[in-house]
Amino acid sequence: MARVTVFTLGGTISARGGDAARMTGQEVLAELGAPEDVVLRDFRRVPSSSVTHEDLAALAEEVRKTVADGSGVVVVQGTDTLEETAFLLDLLCTTEQPIAVTGAMRRPDLPGADGPANLAAALAVAADPACRGLGVLVVLADEIHAARHARKTHTTSVATFASPGAGPIGTVVEGEPRILLRPAVPAALCPLRFDPSVRVALVTLSQGDRGELLEAVDDRFQGLVVAAFGAGHAPAWLVDPLADIARRIPVVLASRTGGGTTLSHTYRGPGSEYDLLHHGLIPAGPLDPAKARVLLHTLLSSGAAGPAGYDRPRITAAFAHLNGTGLA
Repeated sequence: MARVTVFTLGGTISARGGDAARMTGQEVLAELGAPEDVVLRDFRRVPSSSVTHEDLAALAEEVRKTVADGSGVVVVQGTDTLEETAFLLDLLCTTEQPIAVTGAMRRPDLPGADGPANLAAALAVAADPACRGLGVLVVLADEIHAARHARKTHTTSVATFASPGAGPIGTVVEGEPRILLRPAVPAALCPLRFDPSVRVALVTLSQGDRGELLEAVDDRFQGLVVAAFGAGHAPAWLVDPLADIARRIPVVLASRTGGGTTLSHTYRGPGSEYDLLHHGLIPAGPLDPAKARVLLHTLLSSGAAGPAGYDRPRITAAFAHLNGTGLA
């Protein structure tokens, strides 16, 4: 089994009761005894809701160095933003080495605490050569998910992580990973960067929305993701405001539903996906709004915007790369 480096960031898996106290990474690993060939990096001790862009940029840099040295990696953090961390690492850490992200839904002091089992499964994935070349993986409840698909779908269930529209790509059985499917393409067309200073807004539309939140998308933001209705629909009266913003910055059209892909030409009336795309918005495809925001952030950090305007074809191609058609 290969060497594995564990980066601990905090979260429920390290919580001491219901207050802000956090166990050290060593105390978290102690639940499993003394795993062989494990290097510990006690990186942060915060709930995942408080993980910053600066934290993530530093983490990605350390993970890149670690996998370059030939180590598999496990990242342990809270589940609230785990899916965003995992997808960001998938975009930034292009490597054949296994990288697994895990956490827990129940504190160590509660009956049925799931942290030790999740950590053991993630360690098995990160150490297994059969898990190479799969991109970053989310490992909880003995299921292995591709980071681009994984979502937290329930507030309390230990089986909260699922991959809507795709399903897990493997399982962990008797401590051994079993890979059933392999992603067709890597998450990114080319290596990407992550600049913590870039600001990307996420606005979720609601019934009767008059667009007041869109008015707040000013010069502070370099990009916008709109979590629209259904397969990519908005009220007809918001088309012009969205088009105005899309002339200044990239605006990505995602679905607030949590599953399925945005469409392109099924509906053609005012406010339809066809209408919005022809007013300059960019389809998110199967990416949910949070992940669309992560991808747009990395694209803008990597030079897809500048004084002369943004590179809409490049951003569109990066989203289309993940749409399942094999076309970019």
